[in-house]
Amino acid sequence: MLKVSARSAAMPASAIRKLVPFSEAAEAAGVKVYHLNVGAPDIKSPDCAIEAARNRIPSLHHVSYTNSAGLPELRRAMCEKYYKSIGLYIQLPEILVTVGGSEAFAIAMQIAAGPGEELLVVEPYYTNYQTFAFLNGITLKAVHSDIDNGFNVPDISEFEKLLTPSTRAVLLSNPCNPSGKLFTREEMLSIGEFCKKHDLFLICDEVYREFCYTDEPYFSAMQIPGCEDNVILVDSVSKRYNLCGARIGCIVSRNAEVMACAMKFAQSRLCPPVLGQITSIGALDTPASYFEEVKAEYIRRRDCALRRLNAMPGVFSPVPYGAFYTVARLPVQDAEDFAKWLLTEFRMDNQTVMVTPAASFYKTPGEGRNQVRIAYVLEVPQLEKAMDVLEEALKVYGNV
Repeated sequence: MLKVSARSAAMPASAIRKLVPFSEAAEAAGVKVYHLNVGAPDIKSPDCAIEAARNRIPSLHHVSYTNSAGLPELRRAMCEKYYKSIGLYIQLPEILVTVGGSEAFAIAMQIAAGPGEELLVVEPYYTNYQTFAFLNGITLKAVHSDIDNGFNVPDISEFEKLLTPSTRAVLLSNPCNPSGKLFTREEMLSIGEFCKKHDLFLICDEVYREFCYTDEPYFSAMQIPGCEDNVILVDSVSKRYNLCGARIGCIVSRNAEVMACAMKFAQSRLCPPVLGQITSIGALDTPASYFEEVKAEYIRRRDCALRRLNAMPGVFSPVPYGAFYTVARLPVQDAEDFAKWLLTEFRMDNQTVMVTPAASFYKTPGEGRNQVRIAYVLEVPQLEKAMDVLEEALKVYGNV
């Protein structure tokens, strides 16, 4: 009998996207679905990014390969226009363009660890980290952070407890998807010292760097003193410029051996998307006012979501200080069953809402089962309507 491979059959489904068939069926039946499940904002992309594509694409005679590391024009502009503007001084050999941040993370994990080796990750974490680890035979070991204290990072002794001879790296996202946790300078310094002490890589996903809601300046993993060889930075244009479909990210490291290995991975997939690179070059001319306006808009959306969620009986969501997500604990036993029920059975004035069950953002068994990730990516009037639907759904679900 014809069979697919055991690995492909066992590969975990995306927690964020596996309920999509149910939402599509609801929408096909004419139901209005408020999407709070995926980080795809309705914010307008910068005009300069769109114009760069419009102006340059007509002059292309054909779309050919670029250098596997990406267009030199893009890499130089990222160093000179972007990273220098935020106080990071990156040289051209230290940056390589990838197919979104996802490829950058997949490459970074494979550089840091091999089959049978381990990475420490602060949970909850971006669910695709688990997918990348599974595909490469890498084990994730979770340092637990708790919703009740705002997902504060545990004492470094909790990292030490998980350390084995097979541990190769710590990985984290800052600000964090899914919790919105923003790591403090002190937390980053402590993790950096731990990595230096034990000769570990520190893989840091900083794609939400622009979306921080405190008065403290953002502290990058690249700024940890003495950690130059340890840090592998993952970045992306997707969230910063709302260019998710461009599929352009990058991997950055001052470790020459890391970048030499990254180039071999890059060569194996030939090159990043050319049209996405052209659009990204234009995006680097985005004025500061764009980020100021977008940040203010996300603060409005965050405050709306938090106000409404924490007013619902039995619901708790701590204040997120970064990204555009929050994790909420609901008065349900199984958030995945609830999320599916929202799409298949519940209707309020022919409307429903889609959320992401949070259990897949945790490694520890049982954690997150009654939690959901909320992406506050809708404008406030739509977000208010979505919260009306969610509040009513929780009332009905409790009486089903």
